[in-house]
Amino acid sequence: MIPMIEKRHIEAELVRDFYEVLLKSISKDAAQEIIREAIASSAIRQGQALAAELDTPPGLQDFERQSAPWYANNALEREMLHSAPERLDYNITRCEYAAMYKEMGLGEIGHLLSCNRDAAFCVGYSEDMELTRTQTIMEGASHCDFRYRMKG
Repeated sequence: MIPMIEKRHIEAELVRDFYEVLLKSISKDAAQEIIREAIASSAIRQGQALAAELDTPPGLQDFERQSAPWYANNALEREMLHSAPERLDYNITRCEYAAMYKEMGLGEIGHLLSCNRDAAFCVGYSEDMELTRTQTIMEGASHCDFRYRMKG
């Protein structure tokens, strides 16, 4: 298993080059929208792939059991608030992804490269799963507030 932070670093190196080329031809807003859309599409496919590995309809407990790659190499510190089949609430209190993107000179699009994936992943994983998040470390908050719910 390759830690997710290592995968994201490799992807970010390629995206950085792509983003720089885009900025030569189009506005920053347009370039960022292209990055946002491409990363979200990738996250939807990854959610679908994870759901396809399960023997049962995807749920929050399955999602939680499959989250180890994101936390590997001490990439995240989490404060668990609530864990149940219909609700999963936690705060991320330290994010090495944010530090990595900043160090790579990608701080202005780090939220597109990682945070943007989370809600899109839910779309692919289960039509019954939704994420509400009001803040992220990547965009300057003290913590990320993840609030997952299963509809119905």
